Amino acid sequence: MPLIAHTNLPTFQRLREEGEEIIDPQRATLQEIREIHIGLLNMMPDAALEATERQFFRLVGACNQIAQFHVHPFTIDGLERSPETQAHIDKYYEPFSKIKLDGLDALIISGANVTGAFLPDEDFWQPLTEVFSWAKENVTSILCSCLATHAIIHYCYGVSRTRLPEKRWGIFSHTLVDKTHPLVVEINTRFDVPHSRFNEIYQSDMEQNGLRVLATSKEAGVHLATSPDGFRIVFFQGHPEYDDVSLLKEYKREVRRFYQRELVNYPPCPEHYFNDDVKAIFKEYEQNVKTAKENQTPLPLFPETLVIESIDNTWRDTAKAVFNNWLGQIYKITHQDRRLPFQDGVDPKNPLNL
Repeated sequence: MPLIAHTNLPTFQRLREEGEEIIDPQRATLQEIREIHIGLLNMMPDAALEATERQFFRLVGACNQIAQFHVHPFTIDGLERSPETQAHIDKYYEPFSKIKLDGLDALIISGANVTGAFLPDEDFWQPLTEVFSWAKENVTSILCSCLATHAIIHYCYGVSRTRLPEKRWGIFSHTLVDKTHPLVVEINTRFDVPHSRFNEIYQSDMEQNGLRVLATSKEAGVHLATSPDGFRIVFFQGHPEYDDVSLLKEYKREVRRFYQRELVNYPPCPEHYFNDDVKAIFKEYEQNVKTAKENQTPLPLFPETLVIESIDNTWRDTAKAVFNNWLGQIYKITHQDRRLPFQDGVDPKNPLNL
């Protein structure tokens, strides 16, 4: 069902231009179908803020449940913002105080950039835990992405993430551990997911604390898990919301950081993302960048136009299916009053009767 453009957020127009179905509130009032209100706590840095809006909005809008989806973006204090990004937030995002007053059926918490090794030391830690504590009592289900997964598992279970020897990024194959869980019903038993992170929470740590692990990768570890009740909190350690070119743009930023001497070593290509022809192009480009850095000449033009048509998206269909299952379950068990999390008779400790 379509997304409702209930504000003037530019993301709605961008999605229309991409062919997504977006309807205006006046038309929505003529449809006698259920509204689902989803919060998006967007903690991503400035360069990725609006892209993250579009990525999660697409996944929500692709769901085929009989509902109108209203997505409410908001953010928290403790995240450094440029004046331009802060102006975007002030104009289009809702304050958390209004979110609490109006209520939500579901909440998505994005990843974020961090500055230190210990998450509770981050400036955003206290505001994030305040949002989570409210949502745990008032929202049917909370979906956490990457850094949010690490933060909430640390907060709930006292499990600290482990620093990896090197950055884990690329496209990795995953298999289902539990094929019967409602979140993964009717999806491929083997599927790809993008990852991009320096840290990990291991499957053993999750299972020791009662979390239900649903999908894992031999190379990338756990991607999908839930809280012990099976639904109240959904954990992504990867980034199924990523666009085709998200890792390409990240690679471009990392190359620039190397050229600007912010990184000591030249960044490796994301794993399983480029074909051999593209790898050859970037191998030549690497030599050109190193020469330019040594000679203090301008950074060579990133060969994006030469490679972009060779990048395949091998994860979006599965991502849509998981979101569809997630929102479908929310539709079945959440209260029609979005200030209340459950219909009468639903057990919060086992909402899906698993």
